[in-house]
Amino acid sequence: MSDDLRLPRAARIFVSFVALLRANGFLVAPEQTTNFLAAIELLGPHSLEHIRRAGLATLAPPPERRATYDRLFDIHFRGAEAIEHAEGEDEETVRLQEEGRGDDEPPLADEANESGLAAARAEALVERRFAQVPTSDPLRQLSREAARRLPRRRGHRRRRARRGPFADLRRTLRDSVRNDGEVLRLGRMRRRQRPRKILFLIDVSGSMKARTEENMRLGHALVQAAGNVEVFTFGTRLTRVTSALRLKRREQALNAASFLVSDWDGGTRIGDALQAFLAVPRFGGYARGAAVVIVSDGLERGDPAALRDAVAKLSRRAWRVSWLTPLATAPGFKPHTEALIAIQRFVDDLVDGGSSAAVVAHLLSLGTRRAA
Repeated sequence: MSDDLRLPRAARIFVSFVALLRANGFLVAPEQTTNFLAAIELLGPHSLEHIRRAGLATLAPPPERRATYDRLFDIHFRGAEAIEHAEGEDEETVRLQEEGRGDDEPPLADEANESGLAAARAEALVERRFAQVPTSDPLRQLSREAARRLPRRRGHRRRRARRGPFADLRRTLRDSVRNDGEVLRLGRMRRRQRPRKILFLIDVSGSMKARTEENMRLGHALVQAAGNVEVFTFGTRLTRVTSALRLKRREQALNAASFLVSDWDGGTRIGDALQAFLAVPRFGGYARGAAVVIVSDGLERGDPAALRDAVAKLSRRAWRVSWLTPLATAPGFKPHTEALIAIQRFVDDLVDGGSSAAVVAHLLSLGTRRAA
C-alpha cells in the first residue's frame, strides 16, 4: 500500500474503536466512521469525554446498548485502568470470535463453573480438551441416514418427471417431431429437491458442561454428513466453529474447535449471544430459510427480554426453530424457567435435548416437518 493511502497514525486508534464496536454487534456504516473522525477533528478534543460524545453523535449506538458502548469505550481508550475499575462488575459484552481466540483480550473473570449445575453470568476464559471415545450408535445413525432424512426444500431448477405442475415444452416438441408433428403425450417437469440449510447452535456454558463434549461431536457428525451446515457455540461469546469441524478426523476437528472457543463452561448470556449473531449480516444470512436447532437448557442469566426478541427475530428468518433442552425430560413438557416461557411461542419445537439419541432423532425427523 502506498504512503498516501495509509491511515494516519493519529487516526488508527479511533478506527480500531469502530472495529471493536462492529465486533460486538453494533451496526456502523463506513460513512459514520468518516463522520466520527471529522467530528473529532472539529472538536480538537481536549478530553476523552469529547471523543465519547463525538462517538455518540456520529456512531449512534442504540439507547438500550448505551451501557455496552460506554464499557467498550473505557476498555479501548482507558485500557488496564478501566478493567481494574470494573473488577467485580458483570461484563455485558458478548464478543464474536471466528478465526482466532483473542488471547490479547484480558479476561474479566477468573472463576469457572466447576459443578456445571447452575447458570452463571460472569465470563470465564478457559481451555478444553476432548477425550477420545468410540463413535456412539446415534452418531453412526446420523451419518448413515442424514442424506435421505435431513430436511429438504424445493429448488428453482426443474427436472423431468412423470407428473408435475410444469409442462416440458422442449421435450414435448422434440417427441412430436418423431411422430410427424402429432403430440401424443405432454411432458411434465417438477422442481428439484435441494438440502435445506441447517444452523446448529451449541450452548457451551457451565450449566451445560455435562453435555458439551457430546454436542460438539454431534456438530462434527452433522457437518460431515451435510454440506450446508453452520455450527456456532455460545456462552459469554459467540464463536463460529464450522471451519474447524469440516476436518474429517473427529479428534483433529474437535481440537481445532477447542482452540477457537475460549468461553467453555463459563457464564450464560444466551440473549446477548443471539443478538450478536443477528447483528452480523453474514451470520444472520445463515439463518434465512434454515432449520435452526438450538441445544441449550435455557438457564439465562441475562435479560429474558433480549432472549425473547432475538428468538422472535430468528423465527421470522428461519424455516423452523427447534429448541432442545435437557430439562424437557417427558412428553408434553411445560417450561418453568422465565427464559423458556418467554421464547415458547416463537419456537416450533421445545423438546428433549438431554441425550445424543434424542438430538439425532429430532434432527432426522425434521425432514417430515413443515414450518408452523
